[in-house]
Amino acid sequence: MIRVSLRRILPIVLALTAGLGISHYAASLQSTPTATLHGDKAHPAKTAGWVDTELYFGLGPAGDLSKGVSEDGWREFLDQEVTPRFPDGLSVMDIYGQWQGKHQTKPERIRSKMLVILYPGTPENDAKIEAIRVAWKKKTGDQSVLKVTKPAEVSF
Repeated sequence: MIRVSLRRILPIVLALTAGLGISHYAASLQSTPTATLHGDKAHPAKTAGWVDTELYFGLGPAGDLSKGVSEDGWREFLDQEVTPRFPDGLSVMDIYGQWQGKHQTKPERIRSKMLVILYPGTPENDAKIEAIRVAWKKKTGDQSVLKVTKPAEVSF
């Protein structure tokens, strides 16, 4: 009969158990998140080829609400130019920004909006984003609408 001391085997058992716990935890961190919405074509459980685009719109001088585009003017633009192109959802945030145009000697401080849209990266959707940028520049006379686009893994 082989006798094994508990003092000798206990550290081995603890090490094996701890190793299993850590590897299980690490595997759970790498797993795909579970979707909470199923069967909606516009909001799929898992996406492939989607992008996250942020657009930055200057509304007017930070210190003077009487100049530039008002909140009503922004909502009108959103309703007429953005929502028809991306009706499935978007986010808008109030932000503060600075911009120095090509003929300016110092940056101007401006009230701004950041528009965030997640969508399938297709030439058609890229054209919609560009149309929004062109419409804003036409409305305001601004030189630019900053665009930042990056790949996005999305789950609804």
